Amino acid sequence: MAQLFAARPSNALPAVPNYNICPTNQVHVVRAGEGGRQLDPLRWGFLPYWYKTQNDGPLLINARAETLAQKPAFRAACRDRRCLIVATGFYEWTKTQDGARLPWYFYRSDGAPMAFAGIWQNWGEGEARQATCAIVTTAANDNVRAVHHRMPLIIEPADWALWLGEAGKGAARLMKPGAEDVLQFHRVGTAVNSNRASGPDLIAPEADE
Repeated sequence: MAQLFAARPSNALPAVPNYNICPTNQVHVVRAGEGGRQLDPLRWGFLPYWYKTQNDGPLLINARAETLAQKPAFRAACRDRRCLIVATGFYEWTKTQDGARLPWYFYRSDGAPMAFAGIWQNWGEGEARQATCAIVTTAANDNVRAVHHRMPLIIEPADWALWLGEAGKGAARLMKPGAEDVLQFHRVGTAVNSNRASGPDLIAPEADE
């Protein structure tokens, strides 16, 4: 990952692979700085500076692209603290008529890692200080809409520098759904509905699909 993103890796990156990343877990994040890009561990769950505790408000794991620049929690980060959140895939769910949650696994058609558009914020003081992030989402394209009405904003390699602010202004033009053929998906087993589940079987196609 460090080589792919031309970033210096932190010494405290979370262990991989992890097939069931949950909110408040540490995730791999690429950030730009004066000394170049850094691959860092950040808490997935954005904490605005005015939160007195981590549970002082809603758990902000996603930020809508349409309102990113206006929301008080996100607008400063949208301008000055954009990042890339690295993953190989993500899950979405549909519901059956009886309310059962059926998970689907999404991944790039070309097999490459994904770079989700993200924003980050330092929160806390002293030893409690930590870096936190949220994934920017957009309306789903037609392909993803078959499962869910929203999707992560996926930044293509040619646009990484623009999103990170290294290539000047204009990142707003990137905030739109990706091309229809970028992602593939398949049904997976319901084991992933538990935050205690782990292992590569979680992303295997459902046998009776």
